[in-house]
Amino acid sequence: MQALKPSIRAIFLFFILISGIFISPAIGWPDSAKDLYLQADDCYKKLRNSESLKKKETEWLNCISKYEAIQRQHPESSWAPAGMYKAAQLNLNLARISGKITHQERAANLLVSLRHKYPQSAYSGNAQTLLKSITSSTPIPVEEPPPPPSDDSPKFNPKVSKKEETKNGNLVQKAVEEKEKPENKKPIREETTPEPESRNEEKPETEITAPPEDSDTASSPTEIPSPTGDSVITDLRVWSNPEYTRIVVNVGHERDYSHRLLNKDPDINKPFQRLYVDVEQTRLGRGIAEHTPINDNLLIQARAGQYLPHTVRVVVDIKSFENYKVFSLKDPFRIVIDVWGKGSNGSPPISSPPVVADSEKSEPKKKSTGLTTDNLQSSNITRQFALGVRKIVIDPGHGGSDPGAPGYYPNQWEKDLVLKMAKRLAAILRDRLKLTVLLTRTEDKKLTLEERTAIANTQRADLFISLHCNAAKNKNLKGIETYFLNLATDSQAIAVAARENATSEKNISDLDYILSDLMKNAKIEESTRLSNIVHQNFVKGMKAKYSGITDLGVKQAPFYVLLGARMPSILVETSFISHKIEGKRLMEDAYQKAV
Repeated sequence: MQALKPSIRAIFLFFILISGIFISPAIGWPDSAKDLYLQADDCYKKLRNSESLKKKETEWLNCISKYEAIQRQHPESSWAPAGMYKAAQLNLNLARISGKITHQERAANLLVSLRHKYPQSAYSGNAQTLLKSITSSTPIPVEEPPPPPSDDSPKFNPKVSKKEETKNGNLVQKAVEEKEKPENKKPIREETTPEPESRNEEKPETEITAPPEDSDTASSPTEIPSPTGDSVITDLRVWSNPEYTRIVVNVGHERDYSHRLLNKDPDINKPFQRLYVDVEQTRLGRGIAEHTPINDNLLIQARAGQYLPHTVRVVVDIKSFENYKVFSLKDPFRIVIDVWGKGSNGSPPISSPPVVADSEKSEPKKKSTGLTTDNLQSSNITRQFALGVRKIVIDPGHGGSDPGAPGYYPNQWEKDLVLKMAKRLAAILRDRLKLTVLLTRTEDKKLTLEERTAIANTQRADLFISLHCNAAKNKNLKGIETYFLNLATDSQAIAVAARENATSEKNISDLDYILSDLMKNAKIEESTRLSNIVHQNFVKGMKAKYSGITDLGVKQAPFYVLLGARMPSILVETSFISHKIEGKRLMEDAYQKAV
């Protein structure tokens, strides 16, 4: 036993030494998240109580940096979202005092990052509410930060949000999205801005508390959701003319995104407006140019960069514009940015056929057989389409690796037939009407749907006609139908649009919110008239030559290829390639010419 006493004495001294390390205030032990939070609070209290300090931007930035340091040093702590939220509030106060929008931008970025990193925190819902005030047209509210978190605060137990778990998640959870609009439905402007909906009800400031980091209920670092599985920005494509620009951002998988229009800010060497789109959980792919020069009357350039470790930002530097839209399309997921300049509303509206004077009716006329390529004359186009039509863009659907619908007969594909018909129609319009006619494709080449519309817009077409062949599982279905862009009114129209859009019928229903915004500037009335004129004459002409022609009427549906068109535009389903008789006729030269 005596021999063991020195060992016991040594162990006892060791524990005394160890305890002294943790107890002695002289030892430089790292501050806890709670300590950092209280230090930042002390900084802000001094600032708030001093009129002279309030006027110094550096003092504000000093306190802001203290709040931000909590998340950087203790990202796993439940005090981290509390620090981010208060840093955002102080940035807003500083923006109001200094008049610099950069501080407001920083606040918005902090709030977006908070919601992304800590979706289950009580601060996430309040961050959304504060974002709502930032993007509203009312002055920025200066709110007092919440009181310091108490030791008996409820546990913060972060989990992966349902939005991240859902394959086709959008900015708002699907369950809430049925009655609420996502943030990116309308452009965020400084003058008139939309109000993003909050997923959580607004809570009193006194309820916004974080638990102490050293409590028994503190979250484990492994519980913090991490933005893993970043999708890759694979392409950035631009189509432009002096009046219109379309930019398409290709994303590997569907991701949340937000957008905002920033005013000019000469103080930071930005003497022009900027429109940015932030795509969450993404990284910039190899080979993507960071700067894409445009230099037309509208835009200077498009820029893409890794704004945050898991967020790619696409910025458009704007010279001048009248309107813009940002929307997304699915299968594959891509984000479309359309910018229009002043006076880029397209061609004069299509009018109804002029009334014929009595003197012109004195001579007996033959019964009309419809406007077909056989009897097409310049006078017809003047009467039917009104004056001003000089350029038409014809779009043969599908192409390349996208064959379109398979036919009733072997090796019969929609892409081949519509290309032949488009070439025939273009030749006739050029020869007989002396019109300028352009085709979106002249060979077996794949084009994206948004590219086809961009071609029509950048070419300043007066009319846009997309040619297709219909198809159905029911081989007995046949007939001719013509579509214009609008909300689908029946299940068959939804099915046709889903097939032509290469997407699901559910995604077609989700297009409603896009259309409600885009149709404000679309030529719906003119397209309706054009579709009726074309369809009526098409059906009459075909019935005069062929038996069993079925008139399926003029319908409306949300076709991707018509989205954003700045001229009267229609989509014609010429015949059913899946029908035995119509499928055979579609391969005949005479039938193609008649169409």
